Amino acid sequence: MMPTTSSRRAAVSTAQTAPAAPAAKRDRTHYLYLAVIVAVALGIAVGFAAPDFAKELKPIGTGFVALIKMMISPIIFCTIVLGVGSVRKAAKVGKVGGLALGYFIAMSFVALAIGLVVGNIIHPGSGMHLTEAVKGVGHTQAEAAAEGPVDFLLGIIPTTFVSAFTEGQVLQTLLVALLVGFALQAMGRTGEPVLRGVEHIQKLVFRVLGMIMWAAPVGAFGAMAAVIGETGMDALKALATIMFGFYITCFLFIVVVLGTLTKLVAKVSVFQLLKYLGREFLLIVSTSSSESALPRLIAKMEHLGVSRPVVGITVPTGYSFNLDGTMIYLTMASLFIADAMDQPMSIGQQIGLLLFMMVASKGAAGVSGSGIAVLASGLQSHKPALVDGVGLIIGIDRFMSEARAVTNFAGNAVATLLIGTWTGEVDKERVNRVLAGQLPFDEKTLLDDAEDDARAEVPEQGGEKELAKA
Repeated sequence: MMPTTSSRRAAVSTAQTAPAAPAAKRDRTHYLYLAVIVAVALGIAVGFAAPDFAKELKPIGTGFVALIKMMISPIIFCTIVLGVGSVRKAAKVGKVGGLALGYFIAMSFVALAIGLVVGNIIHPGSGMHLTEAVKGVGHTQAEAAAEGPVDFLLGIIPTTFVSAFTEGQVLQTLLVALLVGFALQAMGRTGEPVLRGVEHIQKLVFRVLGMIMWAAPVGAFGAMAAVIGETGMDALKALATIMFGFYITCFLFIVVVLGTLTKLVAKVSVFQLLKYLGREFLLIVSTSSSESALPRLIAKMEHLGVSRPVVGITVPTGYSFNLDGTMIYLTMASLFIADAMDQPMSIGQQIGLLLFMMVASKGAAGVSGSGIAVLASGLQSHKPALVDGVGLIIGIDRFMSEARAVTNFAGNAVATLLIGTWTGEVDKERVNRVLAGQLPFDEKTLLDDAEDDARAEVPEQGGEKELAKA
């Protein structure tokens, strides 16, 4: 009996001490995000102290965002293929996708309405003066973004099967991934080896992304220094009304609208959800692009307790169709330009213009600077006389881009939780434990097989339902 007891004690001792090793690795990521905060502060200081030198640092930030964008197409492809391919019935995918699109359209209208109300109350462009120097900027942006609805729809179809990945087109990647996912679903057991292969590719992509993320402090420093050096205090003071009005509107949208929905539907506090996603918000503010946090949002929402199919369908689709922050920006920027040029629009003109912009903005996918192009093209189509005023807002577009990206990201996180709740694809007990800090997110999930280990320990929701029925 003694050897058996000793063996058991040794096994228990090993089991108790085994989790200690990964903890040390996980702590390394805290230093990464502390370094990002320090880099942002240094970038602001350099931007004010040496603006000419700071402008030269812009390629550093641009390069980092480009590295992240390089990974977006393969991540979206793998996520959607795994989400759709792992569902046995196509009707379930259609239900989740249809519910998601309906929700996205409804929230776009709510965001437009809030922007209209606030913009008509504060009249942000009053007192501004248009100069000749800024007139050409709007026309340049409009020409770059000019695209009719037919061109937009045809643009979703890639030239070849792989060109969606090489050209970095989000909507094209969505289409290819959905087709592959449904094909694997129809193949049944024959397609399972392919699904496993895609899962291994996803792990490889996340491993590469983890390597890129260690360059985040350098990218954040270059991006922040450049924008402060280019903008300066004069532009910030002159455009403070529209900028802070936009910030306040985005804050109210997240707290009041998204917060109310989260509380009523998912029974959780939106502040807890935002705290859980704190590192991702820091990354977005540093890079001014919500795309930089897309892979982490996918991993974190699965860890939160939302099923893989819901996350795989809702998050990538939301990045093209659920742009709440962009809707608010387009509304307030249009009113700002109309007031600044003493050409105020009637309510009917405002609604017509913004409905066009709501369609034109789909596919912008949170890319820094895409909002200004959509704004210019919308004004060019509906009220060309206002295009000259787009140059007025260029100076602070980078700061407004951050708020756009943060709002878009928060909207997609909330949408994933809500749609998971409505479809019964959320482990509510796990959601409460994760948000309470009892099940912290393991950063290794993005890098190796720790995710598989976690899933082995915590049964998937479908499995829990089967046990409950039994």
